[in-house]
Amino acid sequence: MEGLNPFDTLVLVAFAIAGMKIFTGPIGAALGDRLRGRREHAANPALAADVELLQTRLAEVEERLDFAERLLASRERADQLLGGRVNDHP
Repeated sequence: MEGLNPFDTLVLVAFAIAGMKIFTGPIGAALGDRLRGRREHAANPALAADVELLQTRLAEVEERLDFAERLLASRERADQLLGGRVNDHP
């Protein structure tokens, strides 16, 4: 078998250098951290406050949805009890 021609050698060296740059940079550090199971999350107080606000608002929306479902269910029960004749007047 013959040795590598100059073009193949150049391509091999270029890939080796690119691989070293990639794996010794931030991508390599992130991959290493993931493989070791270490994850560091910087605490962001503004983001935490936004998440808390959204959780509160979501809880309020869930309560409103539950109320609307109960209201519709009670109306359907009234329809069934009255044979479909519900007084729509206040």
